[in-house]
Amino acid sequence: MLKDPDSDRVERKDLNERGDFGTDRICQAICAFSNDLPGYQKPGVIFLGVRDDGTPSGRTIDDQLLLKLGHLRDRGDILPLPHMTVRKLPVEGSDVAVVEVAPGRTPPVRYKGVTWIRVRPRRARSSHDEERQLNERRRAWDLPFDAQPVHGATLDDLDLLLFRRVYLPAAVAPEVLAENHRTVVEQLALLRLADTSETPTVAGLLVLGKEPTSFIPGAYVQFLRLDDDSLADPVLNEKRLDGSLIDILRQLDELIGLNISTHIDLGRSTEDRRPDYPDMALQQLIRNALHHRSYEATNSPVRITWYTDRVEIVSPGGPFGLVTPENFRHRGVTDYRNPTLSDALRALGYIQCFGVGLEIARRALNHNGNPPPEFEATQQYVAVTVRSAP
Repeated sequence: MLKDPDSDRVERKDLNERGDFGTDRICQAICAFSNDLPGYQKPGVIFLGVRDDGTPSGRTIDDQLLLKLGHLRDRGDILPLPHMTVRKLPVEGSDVAVVEVAPGRTPPVRYKGVTWIRVRPRRARSSHDEERQLNERRRAWDLPFDAQPVHGATLDDLDLLLFRRVYLPAAVAPEVLAENHRTVVEQLALLRLADTSETPTVAGLLVLGKEPTSFIPGAYVQFLRLDDDSLADPVLNEKRLDGSLIDILRQLDELIGLNISTHIDLGRSTEDRRPDYPDMALQQLIRNALHHRSYEATNSPVRITWYTDRVEIVSPGGPFGLVTPENFRHRGVTDYRNPTLSDALRALGYIQCFGVGLEIARRALNHNGNPPPEFEATQQYVAVTVRSAP
C-alpha cells in the first residue's frame, strides 16, 4: 500500500524539520477513512515520514510522535470516536509512522463538525448526497442482531442442500421459484440469511449452519433429566442438542416424546390415556424460548431441566421491546427480538407468530389437567415452570 500510487486507501505525508505533521490534515484523513464512503470495509492507512512516491524521508519517528498521533483519537474533535491503531514500521533502513483506521460502524464521522470523505485521490467535505449515503449505511448497521452479517463466516458454513431442499420450498411459493432464475447467493440475501457479499447472517447460521456454535457459542440446548425434584438428585439423562435450528427442533420433538409418561386408566368399556404433560404445550414453550432468546452477548444455552414433578425451561435474555418484566404475563403483548428468525421459523411451520404460542400452551395444559404455566421474567432471563398433571 505504501508504494501503490493509485490506492485511495492510503494517505502519505512527510514531517517538517521539527517533526510536526499538520494536525488538521491528519484528522481529516482519519475522518475520511473512518467514513469509508466507497464501502471497501477495509482499513485506510496514513503513512507519516514518507515522500509522495512512498520512499522514507528519514525523519525521526520516536515514541513522543507516536503518542501524539494516538492522542488525536481522544481529543474529542473526531466524533463518533474512530477505531485506529498507531505503530512504527521499518522501511528501507528508516522508520515510518503508520496510522491504521478501521471503517466506522456509525457513520457519518465528523472532524470539528465537518464530514470528510475520500474517493480515489480526492479528500474533501462530503456533499449532501454523500452524507445521505453515510446515514443510510449507519441505519443498515442498525439492523436487528439476527439480520447482521457474521464476519469470518462464509457460505461453506451453511448447509446449502438443506436450504434448497427444505427451507426454500417452505419460504417461497412454488410458482415464484419456478419463474425466477436467481443464484443461491441472491436467494439467501433476499431471505436475509446472507448478505450480497456472501457473508451469512446470524439467522442464516442459526437456521442453516453446519456448526453455528463456532460463531454463536450459546446456540444450543442443554437438556437434563433428574430422578427427583432437585438439582442434587441423580441424573437420568443429559444431552446437548446443537447444529442448525432445524436439526435442534427435530431432536427436541423426539426428546419430548421419549420423556412424557402416559397414565392409562382401563375402564369397563373405554381406555383413558392421559400424559403427564401435553407435548403441544412443551413444544410451544421450548420453541418460544429458542425464538425469543438473546443470541447476542451471551454464551448461555436454552436450558431444559426435567424433574419428576415439573419441567423448567430457561431462556437467556429478558423480555424485549414492548414486552417488559411487568407486562410479561399480559396476553396480547408481544415483540420480536429476532424478526428474521421469526420469519424463518414461521415459514418452516414451527411457530405461528402473533403471540399465540403461549396461549396454545396454556390451553393444552388446561385441557390435560395440568396447572397453568408459571413464568418468571427478569432483565437477564425468562423462565417457565410446567407442573405435571395430577
